[in-house]
Amino acid sequence: MFATFTEVLEQAASEGRAAGAFTCYDSTQAAGVLDAAEDAGVGVILLVSPGSFRLRRGPDLLAALRTLADRSAAPACVQLDHVSDLDAVRAAFAAGAGAVMVDGSHLPWEHNVGLTRAAVELGRATGGQVESELGGIAGDEDVAEAIAAGALTDPEEAARFTERTGAACLAVSIGNVHGHYRDEPALDFERLAAVRAATPIALSLHGASGLPAEQVRRALAEGVVKVNVNTELRGRYLAAVGAGLDGWRAGSDVQSLATSVRQATAEAVAATLALLAVQMKRA
Repeated sequence: MFATFTEVLEQAASEGRAAGAFTCYDSTQAAGVLDAAEDAGVGVILLVSPGSFRLRRGPDLLAALRTLADRSAAPACVQLDHVSDLDAVRAAFAAGAGAVMVDGSHLPWEHNVGLTRAAVELGRATGGQVESELGGIAGDEDVAEAIAAGALTDPEEAARFTERTGAACLAVSIGNVHGHYRDEPALDFERLAAVRAATPIALSLHGASGLPAEQVRRALAEGVVKVNVNTELRGRYLAAVGAGLDGWRAGSDVQSLATSVRQATAEAVAATLALLAVQMKRA
C-alpha cells in the first residue's frame, strides 16, 4: 500500500528503528525490495536516482515504482533522490512521488533555503514532502568511487534551516559518503547528537552501504530514522547477473536472470532491515 513519507518515518521511529530507503534502477529491484519489506512487516522507501530520472523514460520508472508501492502489502513510499532542479521536483510529484530529496547543499546557504522552500510549496499540491541536505555528502549516487567525507552539517544552521524551509527530513553530513569510503569511516556522533537536539524533524543517513554495522546502530541510537542504501544493492545486482550469465545466455533465459536479481535484492534488503530494526535507546 502506498504510504506518505512521514507515515513511513513516523512508524519506524515509533517502533525504535529506522526506515530503509533503497535505490531501484528497475522494477525487478523494486519487487525485491518490496518482497523483503512484506516479509519483515515494515514500511520502506523506493528511491529513484537522479541519473535514472534524467533518462528519457525516467518519470515513467518513478510512476512504475509508485504502482508497485500501491499494490504492496507493506507500506511503501517512492522518493526521487538528490535533485536541485525545480522542474524535476514538479515532474516527480506529478509522476506519483511521495517525496523528493532536494539537494541544495552545493549552493550558498540562502539559495539552499530558497530552493527547499520552493520545493516544499510544489509538494503541497499533491501531498508530497521534501528532504533536504546541509553540509556536503560527498560522492555520486549512481557510480561508486572511493572518496573522502565532505563538509559537515552545522547544528545551529540546521535549526535555522529547518525552521525556515518546512522540510520534513534533513540529510546529515557527519563523515558519511556516497559510494565507497576511501578511508575507514568514522562518523561524528557528537555532531549528530547536536543536530538532533537542534531540530525536531526526521534525520536521514546517506551512504550506509560502506558503514560498519556498529556505526549504523549508533546512528540510530542518536536519532537517525531513515537510512539510504544504494551501492550495496548495485553490487548484489551485478554479482547475481555475473554468476549466472553464461548459463542464461545459452538459453536466452531472461526470466531466470530477473528472478536471480530479485532474490539477491530481497536478501540484501532483508539483512539491512534486520540491522535497522535493532531497537536501541535513543538519546
